Amino acid sequence: MSIRLLAFAASTRKASVNRRLITRLAHLAGDQGAEINLLDLNDFPMPLYDGDSEEANGRPASADRLQALFASHQGLLLATPEYNGFFSPLLKNTFDWLSRPDTEGQSGMDALRGMPVGIVSASPGGMGGMRALPFVRLYLNNLGMLVAPQQIAVSRAGSAFREDGSLDDEGQDHALASVAQQVIELARLRHG
Repeated sequence: MSIRLLAFAASTRKASVNRRLITRLAHLAGDQGAEINLLDLNDFPMPLYDGDSEEANGRPASADRLQALFASHQGLLLATPEYNGFFSPLLKNTFDWLSRPDTEGQSGMDALRGMPVGIVSASPGGMGGMRALPFVRLYLNNLGMLVAPQQIAVSRAGSAFREDGSLDDEGQDHALASVAQQVIELARLRHG
């Protein structure tokens, strides 16, 4: 059985180092036999979550489309930048909308509960986004998702990639492959 993984960066910047990192992670997962769908959150614009807006207008259509896309995969790969020691507001806003009930009143998280997810981060700074990853893990666990044990934070990411997209540090590149492997294995166990 081929495992379908959805991969995305919680950054919409064109030159984002987290986009480069998620592209590499997706490639490594593909090398291990997973079917990969690499998405861009720019294609799913959503306003800042506001309960009054939701009550007046419902959940945005882009949240419904994204929810359906998430539900059609067996696992997630996620790269997030670090903002002041925390994960990106885009990540939180995306899952805040996805967790809201759909038009039929079903919890937005039903399809994601128990879904395996691999988390990584990259930053031009010396910490590589490491401070954000425990918060991402806690947040996704609170939403009922299963975060793979292996994670990686790539520091000085502006110069960490080779032309072919791999990481200069082979140990980090192998650790990145381990993130992919763990998510694939967890997805296989879940969907047996």
